[in-house]
Amino acid sequence: MTKGWMEIAFDFDIEKHITVLKEESNGWRKELNMVSWNSRDAKFDIRSWSEDHSKMSKGITLTKEEAEKLVLGLQNELEEL
Repeated sequence: MTKGWMEIAFDFDIEKHITVLKEESNGWRKELNMVSWNSRDAKFDIRSWSEDHSKMSKGITLTKEEAEKLVLGLQNELEEL
């Protein structure tokens, strides 16, 4: 039997909080953190978290190389605005 993504057990450790990108009126915050998932090497992670970090939204994780490409792409795009 296949389990939905909400039923899959995993562990995480927010190794470093980098910044809050947005704070909602309900207390949830979109954050950029370094997160280790299932005891693997930490990656850049962007997602929304509840105030106590007990609940999370879907998000995106990036390796260092992917984050560097993202930064370059954003810099180029922002320069054109």
